[in-house]
Amino acid sequence: MSFNLQRSHNIDPDSTSRVLDHNHPYMPGLDGIRAVAVLAVIAYHFNWAIAAGGLLGVGVFFVLSGYLISDLLFEERRRNGRIHLGRFWRRRIRRLLPAMLIMLIVVALFLDFTDTGGSTAFSGDIWSSLTYTSNWYFIYHHVSYFESFGPPSPFGHLWSLAVEEQFYLIWPLILVTTLHLLSRPTRGKMILLILVGAAASFASMVLLYEPGTDPSRVYYGTDTRAFGLLIGAALALICPSRKLAEPSSRKGAARLDSLGIIGFCVVMYMLVRTGKYDESLYLGGMFIFSLASALIIAAAASPFSAVGRLLGWRPLRWLGVRSYGIYLWHYPVIVLTSPSDPNMSPNLVLQLFQLSATIVLAVLSYKYVEEPIRNGKWKPFKMSVWKKVEPMKKGKRAAILFSVGTIILICVACTQSEGSNQASSETSEMKPNVTSSENLKPSESPPLNQSTSTPGNHVAQDSKSSLKTQNSSASNAEITAIGDSVLVGVTPYLEKVLPGIVIDGKVGRQMSEAKAVVEQLKSKKKLGKNVIIELGTNGTFSSNKLEDVLDAIGRERQIFLVNTRLPKDWQDAVNKTLAKAVEGRSNVTLVDWYTFSAQKSDWFTKDGVHLQPDGAKAYASYLAESIRKSGR
Repeated sequence: MSFNLQRSHNIDPDSTSRVLDHNHPYMPGLDGIRAVAVLAVIAYHFNWAIAAGGLLGVGVFFVLSGYLISDLLFEERRRNGRIHLGRFWRRRIRRLLPAMLIMLIVVALFLDFTDTGGSTAFSGDIWSSLTYTSNWYFIYHHVSYFESFGPPSPFGHLWSLAVEEQFYLIWPLILVTTLHLLSRPTRGKMILLILVGAAASFASMVLLYEPGTDPSRVYYGTDTRAFGLLIGAALALICPSRKLAEPSSRKGAARLDSLGIIGFCVVMYMLVRTGKYDESLYLGGMFIFSLASALIIAAAASPFSAVGRLLGWRPLRWLGVRSYGIYLWHYPVIVLTSPSDPNMSPNLVLQLFQLSATIVLAVLSYKYVEEPIRNGKWKPFKMSVWKKVEPMKKGKRAAILFSVGTIILICVACTQSEGSNQASSETSEMKPNVTSSENLKPSESPPLNQSTSTPGNHVAQDSKSSLKTQNSSASNAEITAIGDSVLVGVTPYLEKVLPGIVIDGKVGRQMSEAKAVVEQLKSKKKLGKNVIIELGTNGTFSSNKLEDVLDAIGRERQIFLVNTRLPKDWQDAVNKTLAKAVEGRSNVTLVDWYTFSAQKSDWFTKDGVHLQPDGAKAYASYLAESIRKSGR
């Protein structure tokens, strides 16, 4: 069997369900599925309670993309005996990159000129978006999808496009290699191998997921999310669009409708009832959701099914056709137009404006960028420069246009990087004793209205960007405090009410880092008889993680766990875990800052977490009083 990669005939490997050729009829129901999925994602980003599981909408896109791409690849091989990889990848670039490039340029320029949300913080996001590595960039830099402080990145949603593009790059290579190695590549063998791959991906999610902690690693990972795309690929062999369109398949439409209705009920239930911290999602729920999505796709792809006709309702179809642009633009619009105060409740009028602006931008993108470029008819202007470019071949024209756009984006990113370095330098000069973690943007910001360094303090900066305060008696300190940026902000106030305290605070610190800090302080004989743990600002943690920290401190020391108050949805989970840890441990005391700070909004800065001077004084006094009352 030949695998010579020559040009195929009119095969357009596009993830849309538009008409490709006479062997690939238009499937309007699939555009309806897209509309439902993108609306679920938007509702989730609007923080609507009815769409608590709206983040799963991305999973629908994964299954759908896996199905359509694989269906096209299998059909091309069936018709021509080969898969043209070069043409496939060129069409994917032409389909996806231009619209994203325009969005990146527009948003980056907007940030650069307005400095909305701190434009200097997002250059890394832009570079990773351009290379379709956003998901791994976020994983490497510990950027949480669920838990963040400060202005969120307007490019944070592009992680899913990175996962898909990585699949588009790797999957055809795997497919061609597998078909070449198999002596008789039957459909049954291929389905089995694909499902084995999906099972391996799902197993990696289960193994890497740690209950009670931020699930961003398994949510972002290509390895842990590939099962959705592979389930879609298996569906392309089980229910190829070509077979579904044959008149003989009309008899099976009722069965497909039954399966589609079951899948739709499961999908809608999970979109409404599950939440991002629901452990079941990462221990099988997402896999079940992908299977349910596959059932809907199978029914919607059939031109004879009632499910396909319902999902092919014209308004849904209209939105679905433009869903790529809607997805690209919705998150930047939400981020850049939402109030910075996290305590403000969702404003439906503002959200209606955001949704309208998103759709308008998506319509413009579809009409003037996506469709013209995909069809080779993009001529946005006819200036003298364009007239010189126009006689060139289409490939050269496209290369010039992409090069110009990329150069603009690179210039913006470089400007932002330079601004970031300059800002960092200025901050260092102004506050030489206060440092932030490497990835300050996605975690919380340190207090800007107060200094943690005073002339009487001995503050040292270590290589890990933590703030450590000690005096001459630090080696024999009675009290040691370990915490995050909240602790950093109250340091000078704690030193006044608890002289001799040793403080190890670090911006962005998680509970998972505390055990290593405890062991380091122990080795240097700087862990006091009384140990304060102030962590939980940056996200949830499991009871096991907390138990490890408590065990590392030891029962011979008195431990004070400070709970938290913050306008984030992991607040209650953190406080519940801390309260539970006190049970059965006579040497552990809960310092209930959450209750003590109730109705004291004037104590907090705009982020609702860090403290104004009055709040910092109250925090330090309350903590000192709690230690004294314990009699320890």
